[in-house]
Amino acid sequence: MPIVMMSEVVQALRATVGRHGMPDADVRALADYLMSFFGFEHEVIDNNLDVADRDVFYMLEEEGLLTTRQEEIHIKKGKLWRIHYWILRVDRIKSLAKKGGKDVHPDAFGVYDEIPDDIWARQLPAR
Repeated sequence: MPIVMMSEVVQALRATVGRHGMPDADVRALADYLMSFFGFEHEVIDNNLDVADRDVFYMLEEEGLLTTRQEEIHIKKGKLWRIHYWILRVDRIKSLAKKGGKDVHPDAFGVYDEIPDDIWARQLPAR
């Protein structure tokens, strides 16, 4: 499955929640927040979420950026254990990003352009 770039997530969020009036700074913060759960994976187990996180995920599901699946496992005591997962809809995110994005060109090193110059100049502590 293809990797979702941060710029694509931002563009997809602009095309969905951004059109409802969410400011661009909040869209970028939401993209960071979302990707902090997923990283390089495409699914997250629901148990990792708290109530507020889950509310955000439900909102993103309504916008078509996430979906869910569940798995049933029988444990030793004969009980059925249901595991719920949240899944990034990669194709939808990429499609929304292409439609609305001008800066959606995958640039693996583009994140470094956003780092302030003073970060590069810091000194490491002496040993």
